[in-house]
Amino acid sequence: MNLPVTIRRAELGDVPAITEIYNEAILTTVATFDTEGKTVADRELWLRSHGERHPVLVAVVEGRVVGWASLTEWSDRCAYSDTAEVSFYVHSAFRHQGIGRKLLEAIIEEARRAKLHTLLGRTAEGSDESLHLSYAAGFVLVGTMKEVGRKFGRLLGVHLLQLMLD
Repeated sequence: MNLPVTIRRAELGDVPAITEIYNEAILTTVATFDTEGKTVADRELWLRSHGERHPVLVAVVEGRVVGWASLTEWSDRCAYSDTAEVSFYVHSAFRHQGIGRKLLEAIIEEARRAKLHTLLGRTAEGSDESLHLSYAAGFVLVGTMKEVGRKFGRLLGVHLLQLMLD
């Protein structure tokens, strides 16, 4: 079932939903290597740290924020200014409905509009859905860092993905 989804820029009023979605991922998936939940205040600072060139988008279904995607500076060193990291998360009740794909497509378009050159993604072993969506969007595997994170009592590797926009 494909629900009507609106993708738009995140606003401060979206922070509680963004926090809920991220905390769910922290507690139940290896999509993030954060291991402790975040507060709304923390996520508000995080949102404020993003800007025109590195936005946060939300997916809205029937007035509810059900997912989000972001572009984050890869590094504060000037030479990396045209490179950003992509993240995207969807609430578990809304997965497998095309929302992650729409968020990823929209955030890539934001990157093109911002004239970024390279997008990077880090995907943990076991995040097969994220890998599938990333490959479908044109990302390629550039390497795997073995056993770099411990979550749920297991050492996990992280796949580094890259999409060239030019």
